Amino acid sequence: MSLSFEGRVVLVTGAGGGLGRDYALAFAERGASVVVNDLGGHMKGGGKSSAAADKVVEEIRAKGGKAVANYDSVEDGEKLIQSALDAFGRIDIVVNNAGILRDRSFARTSDLDWDLIQRVHLRGSFLVTRAAWNHMKTQKFGRIIMTTSAAGIYGNFGQANYSAAKLGMLGLSNTLAIEGRKYNIHCNTIAPVAGSRLTETIMPPELVASLKSEYVAPLVLWLCHEQCQENGSLFEVGGGWVGKLRWERSLGRTVRQKNQAMTPEAVRDQWDKICDFTDATKPTSVGESLQSVVAVLSQVESGGEVGMNPTAAAASASGINPAEAVGQKLPPTTFTFTHTQCILYALGVGMSTKDPDHLRFLYEGHEDFSCLPSFGVIPSQAAMMEGGLSSLPGLNIDLTQVLHGEQYLELFKPLPTSGTLRSESSIADVLDKGSGAVILLDVNTYCGGELICYNQFSVFVVGAGGFGGKRTSNKAVAPLPPPKRAPDAVMIDSTTRDQAALYRLSGDWNPLHIDPSFAAMGGFKAPILHGLCSFGFAARHVLKQFAGNDPSRFKAIKVRFAKPVMPGQSLQTEMWKEGNRIHIQCRVKETGDVVLTGAYVDLHGAPEASPESLTQGEGLQSELVFAEIGRRIKDSGSELVNKVNAVFGWEITKDGKNAAQWTIDLKNGSGSLHKGPYTGKADVTFTVSDEDFMTVVQGKLDPQKAFFSGKLKVRGNIMLSQKLEVILKDYAKL
Repeated sequence: MSLSFEGRVVLVTGAGGGLGRDYALAFAERGASVVVNDLGGHMKGGGKSSAAADKVVEEIRAKGGKAVANYDSVEDGEKLIQSALDAFGRIDIVVNNAGILRDRSFARTSDLDWDLIQRVHLRGSFLVTRAAWNHMKTQKFGRIIMTTSAAGIYGNFGQANYSAAKLGMLGLSNTLAIEGRKYNIHCNTIAPVAGSRLTETIMPPELVASLKSEYVAPLVLWLCHEQCQENGSLFEVGGGWVGKLRWERSLGRTVRQKNQAMTPEAVRDQWDKICDFTDATKPTSVGESLQSVVAVLSQVESGGEVGMNPTAAAASASGINPAEAVGQKLPPTTFTFTHTQCILYALGVGMSTKDPDHLRFLYEGHEDFSCLPSFGVIPSQAAMMEGGLSSLPGLNIDLTQVLHGEQYLELFKPLPTSGTLRSESSIADVLDKGSGAVILLDVNTYCGGELICYNQFSVFVVGAGGFGGKRTSNKAVAPLPPPKRAPDAVMIDSTTRDQAALYRLSGDWNPLHIDPSFAAMGGFKAPILHGLCSFGFAARHVLKQFAGNDPSRFKAIKVRFAKPVMPGQSLQTEMWKEGNRIHIQCRVKETGDVVLTGAYVDLHGAPEASPESLTQGEGLQSELVFAEIGRRIKDSGSELVNKVNAVFGWEITKDGKNAAQWTIDLKNGSGSLHKGPYTGKADVTFTVSDEDFMTVVQGKLDPQKAFFSGKLKVRGNIMLSQKLEVILKDYAKL
């Protein structure tokens, strides 16, 4: 099917002859309405005439096409676009083609020679395009062509002014391609090789005659058609040939070490390797161009070995290849730490001496001094921080495009507060998500020969998808949505302005979290908080709310990172209790943005009372009853949950003082019995003395009489007390 431009309005600058004329004729022939702009000046920029533009308009109209002439300078960009709006009501396509020459050797180039070239080529293209930009944004369509030159790409004697302007147009085009993408505005650059008044000064006459401008126009039309999705590209075109250009970069060499000065001698000594284009990379964005810098910064700051550019191995690979990558192992890493690192981490995730409960994680002299469970990510993060992923076969990835998507941590025993841990990492799977690739990195961490914790890093590599791989994996620990009800508990903590600066001391040295200029390159107004810092906040919220800050009860945590947090914002963790699983969702209080989603924490059940540990006459008599209740829940908890569906709290007193607290949870999971303070919410709570409790369960005292006489106090849903018989019946078995 032929390409049609019916309904499109095109502006071609410098269309009175040469390339511009052929563009205008070609667009009109395919149905476009064309604004033919030409000042009518001579090649060096002087003079003015309407004849050139009028002649092209006449040619178009003679063939039945639609066209109007415009005689303004491209420095009057608004007037050119207004001509299109007045004549045709819109503007869809701008071809920046106008140009002049004032060739001089650099030493002989005057201010006027320089300024005129910049004004017509670079400033003129800027002004015309800017005038059209908002119209294109509003209509969600636009196509822009910038015209560079071989002189701009490669340089040419006697054309310093022209070369500078032409390469400037390429830079302008690349940025407009990025800014316009979301509005369906595409901008590309061509470097035409064609016979024209601008090339006749540097080409032999016979070559000028054979390089017809009609051999360039088809590329321009294709790039401007709505079917073409090319954007931000550079093409050389001429004589019927079209070629796409891209940058190439050597692998380079890192010439500094941690705590050592970088010297010119070090650069000199590595010069051959710096300039060696063997296995060269081909960056296509600012992010890709920073790939080496980011990887080297992390390695140098962490004291890792730095030699060849970390992209070397990745560059030699063929791209994302799951068959090669899955099962590959990274070199083992070791992590030696003392109580100092444990305390520093706790401070990094917001713990404070303002809360007495936090002291056991902040003071090494505390009788219960412990390491926060979420510290388990720290020994394993070396696999991510040192850029090792890109060194594996089958993973030709750009480290600057790697995003931390999800995290799973499982503990097999409480973490020690000091020692040396060894981590072994391997690629569990590689998934194709279309717009990117997901790499599942499994890390097992050992203390001595004992497995102490397991991490799964799920990382998303932007732009690395489309390799034909599978989209899902049974090896991935999946996130889970929270229940569709109000949360059972909510905790809010404020981060400080220095939260990221403090957290990074635990080993994540990415400049994105500390350097404003580096953060700006990533599109952030300021350095952002580490995702694993928010992860640590949420983990300790659950630990406090549902486990009494007991690290031994912490089993696992899974989160998906949804949005960044800025240091100084408040983190609000919403929690839903479902048995021993606590579903969580974390959001920024100030904005409402959800930052952790699909998240949950698994806890070990609270220690239950054991009948074997209690004998008649020792302690409270009621302990025997609760021990029997605990046994029944173990045997038939699911059945009891179905019958009762409630949480009962008991406050047992002796001699007028609170002597024990029990919670019978027959609402969540398969039921459970908790002794001590309960951080969840009971549906009904009973307060009774140990002696009166025994007379009630033995049937010697009617519960209603106990209630009306004040011996049994009830808070909450009093109607649920009718279900107590299911729990307390057959006490005589004791």
